[in-house]
Amino acid sequence: MFNKFFKFSQEKLNYLYENSLFLQNIDKFIFVFILLTLSVSTFMNSDSIGVFALGAMFFTFVKMSTKPDEKIDFKQFEIWLLAYFMIIIISLFGSTLFALSLKGFFKTVVYLGFYLSVIQYLKAHKSHIIWLLGTIAVCIAGESVIGFLQSFLHLDAISTWQDTSRLNPEDVLSRVYGTLKPLNPNLFGGYLVCGFPAVIGSVFYFINKKHFKAAVGALAFTLLGVFTIFQTGCRGAYLALMLILGCVFLLSAKFLWKTYKKLYVSFITGAMVLFFGAITFVGALRHRFMSIFAMRNDSSNSFRFNVYNSSFEMFKDNWLLGIGVGNKNFREIYGLYMKTGFDALSAYNIYLETAVESGIFALIAFLGFLVTLSKDAVQYVLKSCDIEKVIFVSTAITAIWAVMFHGLVDTIYFRPQLQFMFWTYVAVISIIAGEK
Repeated sequence: MFNKFFKFSQEKLNYLYENSLFLQNIDKFIFVFILLTLSVSTFMNSDSIGVFALGAMFFTFVKMSTKPDEKIDFKQFEIWLLAYFMIIIISLFGSTLFALSLKGFFKTVVYLGFYLSVIQYLKAHKSHIIWLLGTIAVCIAGESVIGFLQSFLHLDAISTWQDTSRLNPEDVLSRVYGTLKPLNPNLFGGYLVCGFPAVIGSVFYFINKKHFKAAVGALAFTLLGVFTIFQTGCRGAYLALMLILGCVFLLSAKFLWKTYKKLYVSFITGAMVLFFGAITFVGALRHRFMSIFAMRNDSSNSFRFNVYNSSFEMFKDNWLLGIGVGNKNFREIYGLYMKTGFDALSAYNIYLETAVESGIFALIAFLGFLVTLSKDAVQYVLKSCDIEKVIFVSTAITAIWAVMFHGLVDTIYFRPQLQFMFWTYVAVISIIAGEK
């Protein structure tokens, strides 16, 4: 249906395309807006970020309506994604809070529209994948520097971010929050986790290109990124970081194990010792990390458990179509289920959030998308001999897994700063792993 529309439009506007210098160079504008969307996420608010994403979407629509032979191709995992989107539409019209759900739906349209824009651009410009991943890496490196500087300023907490009732003052972590809007260390931790694989990927990229000085610089920013993630105090980010390091260990073994076995084992051992040494000997980090396992004895954990219980009750009452997508209608309906004094903006679990907002079938479609995407990425990494593309796909799938793992205990995933990075990674996998 979509391709029929675009073909009809292209035939009618073919003369316009052939005689327009702007239309023949429209990819340059799309590229600029994609890069701007990723870049301004570090300091602009959600609405402003969305303007740049809409710019990329608009120019992509104009391109597909005028340039001959432009069409949409669906991969297997994208069929799951399409099913997920269609279920969200049904959930929207079944919501008792249609107006609020409509706002959340429009956000979803922008995110998926941005994904389509990146896909259509990269089809003709695969060599620019490094520019997209490089932009993410540079943003993360810059935010890591800012977080590093903030860690020495001993910032005053601007919200109740951690339970300090059982801690000595010297064991209270001064949590950094970067420049992301709104200022929040959990958002900052989730953002760093999402982009951190791009920084690690740049190390391997430069090594593969034999740019060893650049690789050393990238490695320095990698270590700085680890430090900054620790300083966010975001416990979900700690767990996601462990997943990232595990993925790096497994994926890099494909190329380094046979030739550099001793050096490889030494490096990985050193990284593990450094990681666990920081957790063990730095009191503030140790207390923050161990609070993950404190269960109900930590007020933050207890708060989440209460939210999980209330959200699950919401799901049971709305299991088929959900309450409608978006955090605004979630908060309105959550008030009917919450325990007194435990108000929440979300379910603090992206899978539970998806089920509550759009129902069980939306959750199944979303999980089907993730599983199929992961299968395609892993198969490509295992079978391909193109080291550069393997690095790109490994970077993307590691970031996606990290975000999904972090999503077990938080819903930062739904923030635009992460969404635009997330869908850029999905586009990279789609373009490379989908090659024939």
